[in-house]
Amino acid sequence: MTADASRGAQAPPELVQLLTPEGERVEHPDYDIDLTPEEVRGLYRDLVLVRRVDLEAVALQRQGELGIWASLLGQEAAQIGSGRALTDADMAFPTYREHGVAWCRGVDPVNLLGLFRGVNHGGWDPVEHNFHLYTIVIGSQTLHAVGYAMGIQRDGAVGENGAATIVYFGDGATSQGDVNESFIWASVFNAPVVFFCQNNQWAISEPLEKQSRIPLYRRASGFGFPGVRVDGNDVFACLAVTRKALADARSGQGPVLIEAFTYRMGAHTTSDDPTRYRVQDELEAWKLKDPIERVRAYLFKNQLADQAFFDEVDAEADELGRDVRKRCLEMPDPEPLAIFDHVYTEPHRLMDEERAAFAAYLSGFEDEESGR
Repeated sequence: MTADASRGAQAPPELVQLLTPEGERVEHPDYDIDLTPEEVRGLYRDLVLVRRVDLEAVALQRQGELGIWASLLGQEAAQIGSGRALTDADMAFPTYREHGVAWCRGVDPVNLLGLFRGVNHGGWDPVEHNFHLYTIVIGSQTLHAVGYAMGIQRDGAVGENGAATIVYFGDGATSQGDVNESFIWASVFNAPVVFFCQNNQWAISEPLEKQSRIPLYRRASGFGFPGVRVDGNDVFACLAVTRKALADARSGQGPVLIEAFTYRMGAHTTSDDPTRYRVQDELEAWKLKDPIERVRAYLFKNQLADQAFFDEVDAEADELGRDVRKRCLEMPDPEPLAIFDHVYTEPHRLMDEERAAFAAYLSGFEDEESGR
């Protein structure tokens, strides 16, 4: 249960783990989960397909088809496990890397690519999917999530069958004022919100020790609510811990901080070069804890899937990659003036003036093309 490693070293004993890197099932006194073979195969499929979308997006960016991309490589279990713990009533607030959670909420992967291709501002309806738009400003979504959770309270939509919110952020965001302010508000108002920190060890080029002198989950106690550290590469544990935290939030027990102890295997974004600030040995140590391989090993060892199943999932992943690429390249560029649409719900004088000025600017290019 404590065999995970912190950047290549031994992990602390408080780590919640239900599936070892070798694919062995272990028990935990406070967290457990009973999954059917079909559910385990479903989680494996989620992990593989989400990774395939991510790899295709990285390739598209390298080929100049996306402006930038934030890879989730290595963090699939944290996202799929927590995403599958959500009910239809729960609301999720992501950063810009929660492609796996988006998958769980039914968001078309091509809509994610549209944002990074610069042809839309997100492209999905947050209400339809109960999945908010991506947030680029580090940590600000935590305030949005707490405000939404307080709204749930005031609407009386709490209780066993009610709703809660979950908000995602990275280890670097814990140093932001917005995140700490959201902890205060959530604690004081006992808001039904789960703070899900994906501690991938690096805030761009800054290691975890530059963010905190104590384990991140222990920060919660200073704000008056519980925290727990879970093996972020263990999809079983992430599902079990998040499911319990959400249930506690719905039942009026207030906020919980989950620290998913994982690792960013790729670059922070495609504009980053991680070889400039971290060593290869660290990367190799974390490769041994791959979230997909441990579920695959579990399925094999327990004879819950045969080679035909794995081949079928791989074929589906390849087809998904081809489909995502094709539809991404076919996405039309928006009309230039569309940038002014949907900024305000009602007519806005300044926006009208700026639209008119930009239209006049564009008309100058039309005149040049016509020779006038």
